[in-house]
Amino acid sequence: MENVIIIGTGCAGYTAAIYTARANLSPLLLTGTQPGGQLTTTTEVENFPGHPDGIMGPELMMRMQQQAEKFGARIAWANVDAVEKRADGNFLLKAGAETFEAKTVIVATGAAPRHLGLPGEKGLIGHGLTSCATCDGAFYRDVPVCVIGGGDSACEEADFLTRFASKVYLIHRRDELRASKIMAERALANPKIEPVWNSTVGEYLTDEKGEMRAVKLKNLVTGTESELEVACVFVAIGHVPNSGFLGDLVDKDKDGYILQTPGRTATKTSGLFAAGDVADHYYRQAITAAGQGCAAALEAERYLSGHA
Repeated sequence: MENVIIIGTGCAGYTAAIYTARANLSPLLLTGTQPGGQLTTTTEVENFPGHPDGIMGPELMMRMQQQAEKFGARIAWANVDAVEKRADGNFLLKAGAETFEAKTVIVATGAAPRHLGLPGEKGLIGHGLTSCATCDGAFYRDVPVCVIGGGDSACEEADFLTRFASKVYLIHRRDELRASKIMAERALANPKIEPVWNSTVGEYLTDEKGEMRAVKLKNLVTGTESELEVACVFVAIGHVPNSGFLGDLVDKDKDGYILQTPGRTATKTSGLFAAGDVADHYYRQAITAAGQGCAAALEAERYLSGHA
């Protein structure tokens, strides 16, 4: 029987592990399908405090892992399929043929960005394909980029990218944006943003180094195809929170994000906490995920000591 099991090993999970380990709770981390989380797919991270020269995403996650292990956290390579709360108040976690038992559970499974599902897509992440303008926009100064999407997040990403890129193409499959009126008007009024209406991206085109050089567009009205030269593609068609395995133990919003108790990381099930992007559709930053991991660890510690 574990005191704390942390599901997920991104910024939220590792931070929760550091705090619970230092509280002598000997946490067990279950990695999931992407050990290290989304930051392992990024290149340089410039906005995480304490790294004035930046740090590679995989290196940052490795350091977090080492810090957690230094204080006694343990890591198991397992992907949790289901969580149950038993009559005795403890939790049973199922991961394939394996089972784990815990007094408290911190869910830090993150949210996976939606992609287009095109050939070679996964290998291009970090090489001219990304889902985070705040993370990667500054790497594309004075070059053309494109944003795929038509909602608020796409407009926000496009507007942010105009600080760096020479041109931002906003590619949308319809002839009008589905974003809120104020976000759409702001994007379309920006002289550096050029909308590409009624169009989809059918192929990513790379240079000899394997970096993004262009996208192949198809106009859905005329059927014509064309190439659009861009140094980076920012996909903004939403995220999918990794929360489905929890069933009815948590309440979720319409998009599947876990609903936390206001001002806390607690969920509707006592002893079950959620931290990071699996519960956060607004900020989605490494540092905010780390902060929530800290909060979840403190709440779990207090729950275990009977002072929740």
